Amino acid sequence: MLALQVARKAGILGLLSDLKFLCSQCLSGSSDGTIRLWSLGQQRCIATYRVHDEGVWALQVNDAFTHVYSGGRDRKIYCTDLRNPDIRVLICEEKAPVLKMELDRSADPPPAIWVATTKSTVNKWTLKGIHNFRASGDYDNDCTNPITPLCTQPDQVIKGGASIIQCHILNDKRHILTKDTNNNVAYWDVLKACKVEDLGKVDFEDEIKKRFKMVYVPNWFSVDLKTGMLTITLDESDCFAAWVSAKDAGFSSPDGSDPKLNLGGLLLQALLEYWPRTHVNPMDEEENEVNHVNGEQENRVQKGNGYFQVPPHTPVIFGEAGGRTLFSMTAGVREQMASPEVPAHRTASELLCRDSGGETESMLLNETVPQWVIDITVDDKFLEVELLDQRVCPTPK
Repeated sequence: MLALQVARKAGILGLLSDLKFLCSQCLSGSSDGTIRLWSLGQQRCIATYRVHDEGVWALQVNDAFTHVYSGGRDRKIYCTDLRNPDIRVLICEEKAPVLKMELDRSADPPPAIWVATTKSTVNKWTLKGIHNFRASGDYDNDCTNPITPLCTQPDQVIKGGASIIQCHILNDKRHILTKDTNNNVAYWDVLKACKVEDLGKVDFEDEIKKRFKMVYVPNWFSVDLKTGMLTITLDESDCFAAWVSAKDAGFSSPDGSDPKLNLGGLLLQALLEYWPRTHVNPMDEEENEVNHVNGEQENRVQKGNGYFQVPPHTPVIFGEAGGRTLFSMTAGVREQMASPEVPAHRTASELLCRDSGGETESMLLNETVPQWVIDITVDDKFLEVELLDQRVCPTPK
């Protein structure tokens, strides 16, 4: 792209946040708070507008390319006259950094602008009368003087879902308490990848104390809140560190025994139970070979972990330790919890978790799922972990 080549020559490519084009000209917003006008023919910057105090993350221009609307990290949205940079008006000030804007182009000049921020709501701000600000003198030509926004309240608000902003992993290393932007507290089960209970607007610290258990379980997952949802990451280094008895985990065995269960292994088996490669064939090998010769289909049984299932819309992401996403099994409904991110080593694409039994999706999984996950979900090979004897041995004299 010519505009990027121009920016690269100027040495500011790393600063670019947004680009807007019109034939031979281009506008760019940058992280230093400036807006630059580029000539694509001359391959150079022909004007610089110093509008914001912090990074410019979003730009919009009118059809005539005479006014630019800008927003960014400082939460302020300005309209600047490109023909006279000293003339600008503060349209409004959002409650969070601006990520994206879209002009209402149903009329000329635009009657409104839609704004998305780091919060989950989308606001519509009126622009009526904004292009008369030059005549009225209600504009700012001095960056040091604060001015009153043209609008103090949006005309319309599209509310989004609340984002999780705080979490605490309980010491059973299975349940998590979260608090969202509406101050609602929720109780989650990581093992079953679901929300257990909405606790409402209760004291977060009190709930942590109330649900404390005198038990020690090693860490076997990590938590991230960058998406506004719980994202659980399983890593080969500690995924299989937590062993608990079936009774302590709330599961019962048909034979009445109380086996030791590996939490990470159970979750992996539940996440990939729709994948045909994890299914078992109850017939013996000789009968299976005869059926193949006769052209008969195998009777394969969905295996899972034998104790529980995760919601079928649970999203799964395979990625590298550095954070690059290699494979994403996402769901159409993301209401509950973003499920584990599992480090892998190859590239693939995206599918629904419950659709992993499809032919194409199954082939993608065959190429992407790392061997350490296959060992557990397909071959039932748990790592040789030495379980500590819980008995108290007398100290020799």
